[in-house]
Amino acid sequence: MEILKYPHPCLKTKCKDIKRIDQEVIDRVAEMFKSMYENNGVGLAAPQVGWDARLFIINITGEEGTEMVFVNPVIAEAEGFVTEEEGCLSIPGVFGKVKRGERALVKAYDLKGQEIELEGDGLLARALQHETDHLNGTLFISKLSRAGKITIASELKQLEERFKASHPVPPASCPM
Repeated sequence: MEILKYPHPCLKTKCKDIKRIDQEVIDRVAEMFKSMYENNGVGLAAPQVGWDARLFIINITGEEGTEMVFVNPVIAEAEGFVTEEEGCLSIPGVFGKVKRGERALVKAYDLKGQEIELEGDGLLARALQHETDHLNGTLFISKLSRAGKITIASELKQLEERFKASHPVPPASCPM
């Protein structure tokens, strides 16, 4: 499963709710975890793999058994503010300081269709907010300060040129 790279249009898509959790969803989630681990990530959202679905996965420890899946997630609360450096598997080599809630509460469903609520702080809160942003078509680079955007401008330009060279006919939307 390929992780799409900036500026692929799928990364700017507001994703659709998942209506049914079936074997196809479960299989795609397993593939997403494999791709996330292969790329040393801590989170991955469906649009990053070309899937127009409100779903993301997280494993901030990297340890087996601590994987989390969020179907149709909503950030119910975010409290306090902290500015920390972020990166993204879809924007390789680009990092910037992003202001986010210090604590976050997400409400979602798991792969069994059960409602879940998870509150976290630190890296977990940041990952919950970052991945939920992906489902709304928002990349962390859009949340950077003006100075932060200027700092990464040349890296983004290189990614855009690389994308254009590898996609002579631009993709219209998410392929899946």
